[in-house]
Amino acid sequence: MDDHPLEPGEDATTFFQPRGLVFVTMLWVIALVWLLCRGLYVVVLLLLGIRPTAADIVTIAESLLIVPVVTASVVILVAWRRLGWMKSSVLGLEFAATGRRGVHLQWSSIASVGLRHWGPFTELVVTPTSMAAVTELPGPGRRPRVLRRESGSAFLIDVGLMSPGPETLLAELHRRIPSRV
Repeated sequence: MDDHPLEPGEDATTFFQPRGLVFVTMLWVIALVWLLCRGLYVVVLLLLGIRPTAADIVTIAESLLIVPVVTASVVILVAWRRLGWMKSSVLGLEFAATGRRGVHLQWSSIASVGLRHWGPFTELVVTPTSMAAVTELPGPGRRPRVLRRESGSAFLIDVGLMSPGPETLLAELHRRIPSRV
């Protein structure tokens, strides 16, 4: 990034995942899954003819309050500096999915962009004209997420919780991508 002759300056638009929003969303998803698991546990006990005692109900209620908070806290601490991001500037598009190394593409190297899925699970699909045009940025994390398909490889970025939202992000990309796309 330092060897570019131009600086993006005021032209750059940055999209990021706010840690608080990621934490709260994970908390609710984990709480819902944990509630379903604990509910199934109680149903199985009842089907086996075992009636939960008052102590069992208190333990279940405590776990419903504690496990989601602890799990979401541990996950956000592990991913603290590796949440997904995207930067759009005159130099091109740079992005990274959560826990992955960044990628740089010049605008002329982008064949298509689109969204898939919905809500917090929305993903941006970026298809380069060729994988030779891709520059993987140095840094921590695993290799970028690549979707292999018949029409070519594409990168996946989790954008459902990015700020501003996925629709704003997509509008910014369509504004910058050359008209041939």
